[in-house]
Amino acid sequence: MNTETELALQKLTTEVERLNQHRFIRVQNSFWRLITFQFLRGLAFGLGSVFGATLLVSLLAWWVSQFEFLPIVGDWAAQIAKQIELSQ
Repeated sequence: MNTETELALQKLTTEVERLNQHRFIRVQNSFWRLITFQFLRGLAFGLGSVFGATLLVSLLAWWVSQFEFLPIVGDWAAQIAKQIELSQ
């Protein structure tokens, strides 16, 4: 082997060792770490989804309750807004 090839091989070896020390690779190499990581990721996603949907529906209900010229929708939205206020 010539020196240039040996140097390239040494650099490649160094980069592979550095990659193997990366957190993502360490998580993927352990079954229990992977299960724990995915479980916590799922909990965070679920909590964020519920919180975001709650906020979005509350804002939408408040916005619709501002329409007084639509008697059916306005009354319905006003009742929803009243229930939200009572629950707080």
